[in-house]
Amino acid sequence: MGQIILKGEPDVPVVLRRSRRARRISLRVSGLDGRVTVTLPLRAPQHEAESFVREKESWIRANMARAPEPLRPAVGGHILWQGREIGIRVGGGRFARIEAGVLLVPPDPVSLPARVAALMKQVARERLTEAADRHAERLGCRFSRISLRDPRSRWGSCSSEGNLMFSWRLIMAPPEVLEYVAAHEVAHLLEMNHSPAYWRIVAGICPDYKQHRRWLRENGRFLHRYRFGNG
Repeated sequence: MGQIILKGEPDVPVVLRRSRRARRISLRVSGLDGRVTVTLPLRAPQHEAESFVREKESWIRANMARAPEPLRPAVGGHILWQGREIGIRVGGGRFARIEAGVLLVPPDPVSLPARVAALMKQVARERLTEAADRHAERLGCRFSRISLRDPRSRWGSCSSEGNLMFSWRLIMAPPEVLEYVAAHEVAHLLEMNHSPAYWRIVAGICPDYKQHRRWLRENGRFLHRYRFGNG
C-alpha cells in the first residue's frame, strides 16, 4: 500500500492499493469514517491513479462530507456502551471501569482513549466467548479459538479451521445484536455458506436475527465513529 495526497482545503490522504484482480482504476470513500482508497491493477503506473484522483476531487469531497464526524472519548463526554450512551467521568485507579451506569476513567487525558478501548476489548471478549460457547453447545459443535480485531467491513468471521473472529466494537451495540453476531459465526461451523440451510440454523438459535441484521446495517457505521488511538 502507498498513499497519495490530494492537495486542497483540507489535504486528503488517499490510500493507494494494488490488486491482482483489478482490471481498471476504482475509487471508494468509506461510509464509516470517510477514508479514501484508490485501487489499481498491479502494473498500472501510479501517475494514472493520481490523475484519476484529481479528476474525482469534487466527488471525493462530497462523499467525505457524508461520513459520520469522528469522536474521541473524553471526560465530560459520552460513549456508546451496549446500545446506549453513558457518561465519561474521572474515577480513581489506573484502569477504566463501569460503575452505576457511568464509565470511570483515570485522570490522564492522553491515555484515556487507549484505556477505554482496553476495557471494551476485555468485556467484549467475555460476552462474545460466553455467547459463542452457549450457541456452539446448543448446536453440538465446537470452535477452535476466538480472536478480537477492529475490521472495517465485517463484524465477525469463521475460518475453515473453526477459528472465530469478532469486532470488539460490538460491545457498543445492543446486547441482542452482539448475541446475533455470535450466533451468525457459530452457525458457520456447520454451514460455511449463506444458503437457506444456513439461515435456518441461525433462526433456530436467534429467532429475531433479521431485526438485528437490520440494526447493524442502519447503525453499524456509528460504532466506527469513535477513535481510540493517541495519534
